[in-house]
Amino acid sequence: MPVNPFSHVKMRRPRRETTALNVVLLLYLFSFLAPSPVSSIKVNTPAELHGSKGEAVTLSCTFTSTSRPTSKMTVDWSYRPQSGGPPQTFFHFSSRAFPPLDGQFTGRIQWQGSPARGDASISLINATLNDNGTYICSVRNPPDVHGSPTSHTVLTVTPKAPSIRFSDVAVLLAFILLPSAIITLILIGRMLCPKKRRSQSKAYRSPIEVTEGEEYGIHPPGDKVKRASCCDLCLMDTDDEEEYYNVEKRPPVDEGYAESQC
Repeated sequence: MPVNPFSHVKMRRPRRETTALNVVLLLYLFSFLAPSPVSSIKVNTPAELHGSKGEAVTLSCTFTSTSRPTSKMTVDWSYRPQSGGPPQTFFHFSSRAFPPLDGQFTGRIQWQGSPARGDASISLINATLNDNGTYICSVRNPPDVHGSPTSHTVLTVTPKAPSIRFSDVAVLLAFILLPSAIITLILIGRMLCPKKRRSQSKAYRSPIEVTEGEEYGIHPPGDKVKRASCCDLCLMDTDDEEEYYNVEKRPPVDEGYAESQC
């Protein structure tokens, strides 16, 4: 029986076709099961937040999605207290906000987000010390189901610092500014109303030397004694004041006769 020399070629052709088909099937299966880079979402929240007791605190949450937010998008906020335990969902958003109807957050949660801008924030009104803990923001936007759909932030509420009342400030200003203003006015008055100085043209005289008429407290004719004004009295030194008052208290002496006091 003659042997066909091309029989071995016919036997190899089906194997090549089978191998190529297996490769195509594997590539298709891998592309189908592998996560698509366009179907991912990422949620971001600040690591820590601080607030004061009695004030409103904004729990910020933003997200980026490759798909445009639709009516299927949902937002959930959960809370885990400092003492630990599983997180409890207290807020839900799906086309509209669903605030809590019971629990510690009743009537104190307001929706501040805007899905079109990638914002899923809420506001906590009248924060208390019992609100300290971890808050978890979860965003779902089908078909974006992969990536990082959740993020958490730690809230710390502290007692509010005591405020200073207006009455206290007014009292402090009265005790501090008023005396300072009085002293300033006195100094300005001394500068604007200079003290009467003695004439520098008089030569130095011994304490026992007197001029005619001064021995008896008599002023020369035509020499009128100028009375000191209020400004002069206010700005006089102690020695000047004593001299002025001693002159005022001297009895009038007759110009024609004066008894020697020696």
